Amino acid sequence: MSPGGDGGAIAMTKVKKKASGARLWMRFDRSGRSELVELDKNAIIRHAGIPTRDLRILGPVFSQSSNILAREKAMVVNLEFIKAIVTAEDVLLLDPLRQEVLPFVEQLRQQIPHKTQPQLLHGPAGEQESDSELPFEFQVLEIALEVVCTSLDSSVADLERGAYPVLDDLARSVSTKNLERVRSLKSNLTRLLAQVQKVRDEIEHLLDDNEDMLQLYLTRKWLQNQQLLDAHVGATTSNNLLSITRRFGSTRSGSLVTSSNFGVDNNDVEDLEMLLEAYFVQLDGTRNKILSVREYIDDTEDYVNIQLDNHRNELIQLQLTLTIASFAISIETLVAGTFGMNIHCSLYDVQGLFVPFVSSVTAACFFIFLLIMAYARWKNLLGS
Repeated sequence: MSPGGDGGAIAMTKVKKKASGARLWMRFDRSGRSELVELDKNAIIRHAGIPTRDLRILGPVFSQSSNILAREKAMVVNLEFIKAIVTAEDVLLLDPLRQEVLPFVEQLRQQIPHKTQPQLLHGPAGEQESDSELPFEFQVLEIALEVVCTSLDSSVADLERGAYPVLDDLARSVSTKNLERVRSLKSNLTRLLAQVQKVRDEIEHLLDDNEDMLQLYLTRKWLQNQQLLDAHVGATTSNNLLSITRRFGSTRSGSLVTSSNFGVDNNDVEDLEMLLEAYFVQLDGTRNKILSVREYIDDTEDYVNIQLDNHRNELIQLQLTLTIASFAISIETLVAGTFGMNIHCSLYDVQGLFVPFVSSVTAACFFIFLLIMAYARWKNLLGS
């Protein structure tokens, strides 16, 4: 697809009144120019050559997923709040006016090189793509990963700043308010960990599959197709024409031109691999920070549980002490109740016996209390 044809297709979709099913996109071309356009599903499919299911990935149903998908002419990027379709010539960004997407828009405007065509090197094997800088699609991918990783790092830093004081307050005082703050903290931590893990897993998936990484080299395939087209137009003999046509047909069907044709190692994915590994390490560090906070939460919860168990044991000991005291007092109550019955007894006639008798019974009950307490301590039922 030529640049002029793509621009015309996009221009035709720009309408004053929003068409049915059209959504707001921002288009950046490789020269750094940008424009807001309203494109419907069919216009996107014609422009980028992607299947309909890829547009569903960019929809609200899959808004919480992370995907970097390689297609024949485009790369579909769905990383947190960044949803874009990248080709070798431009990038279409969905919902560019959202607050969290604005840093990505600004980075694109600042970092996309001001050039209209890919740089070419001329060598004995023909023209090939310059390796002095990353291809256009990888520059966009790098900016997207940088913005997403920076956002996640910032969220984790805010989580760390708020987590430790909350957990320290809980360790000092177990209250409903502090428990509610920790519950909210754990919810935010789980959400952040899931976000970081999704992006990390998607990068790890790409690093484990060289074929997927190879398909992401859109500029390389675009240059090879352009060179094949030029060779096809400039062919003078029928044999050359037939040979080039076959090679051209093979390339159009999705296969890559071999390095013997243009002097390029088409299996070389080192640039992309190094790019992905750098952000994989960064995301792994962010994930470790979250896990450190979670470990601190677990340690604090263990400490709080130990405190609660200790209080519970103290209450049980107090209850046991009161039970023993109640048992001793009940003996004296039994004796007093027995002599309080309206039944005549010879002891009633003995003068001066009341005080010594009551004192003796009380002393005996107190001795029984001490004896039971000593037995409980001997059995380690009470603390020392």
